[in-house]
Parts: sequence; structure tokens; C-alpha cells
Amino acid sequence: MTDQTACTPGLCPDRATGVLVLADGTVWWGHGLGRKGNTTGEVVFCTGMTGYQETLTDPSFAGQIITFTFPHIGNTGTNPDDHEAQHPFARGCILRAPVGIDSSWRATANLPEWMRRNNVVCVTGIDTRALTIRLREYGTMAGVVAHDPNGIFNLEHLLHQARTHPLPDGLDLATRVSCQQPWEWPDTQSRDRPWHVVAVDFGIKQNILRCLAAESCRITIVPAHTTAREILNLAPDGVFLSNGPGDPAATGRSVIPELKKILSTGLPVFGICLGHQILALALGAKTLRMKRGHRGSNQPVKCLATGRVAITSQNHGFAIDPDSLPNEVVVTHTSLFDSSIEGIALKGRPVFSVQYHPESSPGPKDSHSLFRDFVGLMQQHRHSSTPRRYATALP
Repeated sequence: MTDQTACTPGLCPDRATGVLVLADGTVWWGHGLGRKGNTTGEVVFCTGMTGYQETLTDPSFAGQIITFTFPHIGNTGTNPDDHEAQHPFARGCILRAPVGIDSSWRATANLPEWMRRNNVVCVTGIDTRALTIRLREYGTMAGVVAHDPNGIFNLEHLLHQARTHPLPDGLDLATRVSCQQPWEWPDTQSRDRPWHVVAVDFGIKQNILRCLAAESCRITIVPAHTTAREILNLAPDGVFLSNGPGDPAATGRSVIPELKKILSTGLPVFGICLGHQILALALGAKTLRMKRGHRGSNQPVKCLATGRVAITSQNHGFAIDPDSLPNEVVVTHTSLFDSSIEGIALKGRPVFSVQYHPESSPGPKDSHSLFRDFVGLMQQHRHSSTPRRYATALP
């Protein structure tokens, strides 16, 4: 691809206050919004029609610049209840239409104000259909979004930034977004709750914790690189592997040996997104980088056991290599978009994972039952095994 300039219809560079520069040399002019300045990241597209605040605060989007394909972003404002983490992890965003007046009784701040307060750089007025087609055809790539009210941009410098920005291959981004100390999810610390889940935080979304809490679980969240002995000393009924950003093989270098020890105890294990990929690696499979990934809340997934199709929320740029699965691992779900693996289970063991997000934040809620399935496995395991301190069985 050669360097070229893509100018949004009706907007010329001399009136632009924002710009997107891709590593392939294309330049997209627009209007700046949010924080002034520039930011680099992997430019991806998200096809969800709702949930922009949840998307921007999802730790799985760490290091990425999000292109929203839905044109009307910001029309419900923002509020403190829809955060998936304490602050945004997306580095920036790209919108088609200007952000209009928000209209929601829940709104406490409009989106531009929220982005300024949370240091998110945004460019509006971009032809997001054309940009999405480019990312779809050539794959996600590094880029820079810049906002200057005076319209002064050093394109040569921005292009250099885009071309030298590292893509997620080989990066352990989960460590950067994980908690640093173990903690318990508020309001679930009662010992009356029958199931104790230890959630390994690779970038966990808060609604996952809410869903586990709704199933009567007491939840202890631990950092990504917590050892198996430390996890088992907490006496869990089950171990949950969370979503998160980056290359699963990179995060897995230190996590997989510990996860194998946990799997050897027979405890129920449930993984989502990055946790799904890391579980597959621990079971002997491999992962690979996808050309464009799956990002959005309208992804169809088929359950192979029942033939039923669920519409799911997803956010991932890596997938399990289907040719690498060992015989004891069963594929349970596949994508109807590209047939990629969306779910696996370990034969004869209470171990399973899915690539998508059943916590539905943003929706849909088709897969909420997976949390109940996890609780069912913990219940069966408790009734079928002799209580013991698992950590004492480790070498």
C-alpha cells in the first residue's frame, strides 16, 4: 500500500481539528473531541449499537483505538454505573457523527465532557464505513488519533508514531491492567454464600463479578500472576479465568504452569475471552492472531450440542488454532461468522470456557445461563469429592 490521503467528504484539512493517521499511510481528517493531544494504538472496529461507555472502559480494549461503526454514539450520555473498570482503557475512539445532546434520565455527564475528564482522545466526522472496510480488508493496524483546536498537525511525525507503535503480538498487556493485590467483591463477603470463586484478573469486567454474585458466589479477585498454591490456599469451590487484553501466549508464559497445577486438582474452572485462550494453551492447544478480530455485541455463536444460536458480545483479536486441539478437548461452540472456536470443554472434567462475554455488558443476555452452569459444576464437585486442602497436594 502506498501513502495516500483520505479526506472526509465536506471537510478539508485546513478546517480540520482532528486527524487519524494509519500506519499504512492513509490520513483521515475530522473534528477533534475529548482530550487535546494525540494517542497511538491498534485501530480496531466495534459493531455494537449500544454500550459505548462499557466498551471504552473494558480492560480488554487496553492499547486500542476504537472505531464505532454505529453512527450515533453519545446519545444517552454517561453515568458512573456503566463503567466496567474505574477508568477507560481504550486509548482513543473514532466516530462518524458529531456527538449530539444526550437524552437519558441516567446521564450525569455528556460524552465529550466525560472523554475530556478521562483523557480520551477522539476524532469525529470520519467515514467509519470506509475505515471499517479498510480494516476488514487489510487487517487491524496501528494508528494515531490527534486533536488540536488550531488544526496544526505534523503528519510526518504522526505517521512515524503509527509505524513504530507495537501491535499486541508478544505483549503481556494483562499484567498492566490486572489488580495488584487480592480483594473481595463488595457485598459478597458473607460466609453464608455457598460458593467461593477465585477470579484470576487478566482485566476483569465488573459485570462478570455482578453475574457471579447474582448466583450466590463469594468472590475473591487475585492478580494475573498469582501462584496455584496461593489460589488453592483460599479454598475455592471453583476458579474463574477472566477476560483481558494482549497476546494470550505472552501472558501464559508464567500463568500456564500455575494453571496446570490447578487443573490437576479437579476443581471446576470457567474461562471467558482471554481466560478461554489461556485455558486452551494450558490444555496443549495453540493460539493465533486474527486478521480483524471480533468486536461488538451482535456476534452469532452456535452451540454444537443443541444447535441453538446465541447472539453474543465479543472483544478479541486472538483465537484458538483448531488444528492444535488435543483429543481430550471438545469444541462446544463455533462462530457463524468465520467458524472460529467459541467454546471448549475438557472431556470428563468440570472445565469449560467460551470466547464470548456471557455477562452481557453491553448485551445481549442470551448466554447468562453459563454462570449457572459453573455453579452447577461446583455443586456437583462438592458432592462427589472428599473435602481436602488442595494446596497440600501440590509439589
